[in-house]
Amino acid sequence: MSVDGAATHQGLSGGLSDAADKRVFDILRRLCDVVLVGAGTVRAEGYSAMRVDEVSERHRMAHGMTAHPVFAIVSASLDLDPASPIFTEAPERPIVFTTELSRPDTRDALAEVADVLIFGRDRVEAGQMIQALADRGLSRIHCEGGPHLLGDLIASRVLDELCLTLSPRLEAGVATRITAGASPINPVGLRLAHTLVAGETLLLRYVRA
Repeated sequence: MSVDGAATHQGLSGGLSDAADKRVFDILRRLCDVVLVGAGTVRAEGYSAMRVDEVSERHRMAHGMTAHPVFAIVSASLDLDPASPIFTEAPERPIVFTTELSRPDTRDALAEVADVLIFGRDRVEAGQMIQALADRGLSRIHCEGGPHLLGDLIASRVLDELCLTLSPRLEAGVATRITAGASPINPVGLRLAHTLVAGETLLLRYVRA
């Protein structure tokens, strides 16, 4: 986020990123079993099939992991294209979490290219979703947003750590925060575990107190 709390620049989180942030971003993907992302962020940021670079691929395989992490997408409405490279070019079968109110025909179409799991009536239940991933052996879960999904994870008290890059700029305007919705909640206390400095950028890692 920017120094004044904006989570995006011109509507995209990538607008606040720099080389150091991208480096940490790649390492976090290297270390996880699954990358969890809200469908709105998938569409806005232009996600494709979930793949890591060759260095990360070798590291993962040397440590007994799959070459690439599983891609898990959270979508209440299932506004997703089964013909997208996200699914057709996926090295690991993706997972789609949705709700009881999503359209059955869309669920059936996506089930051809992904594992479609239903948790919740009109909103995906975050706690049940995290447990379902753990039950599949996907316990190292790396969430890349967006704000509503992160808010749901906080509200369900299943967030263990937060990696936050503080970009040295002031955005002002009406940009969103890194979290949204899921209110009111009980605040979650955090402890600062790591601080990295790259030029004027701060890269922070917090763990739940």
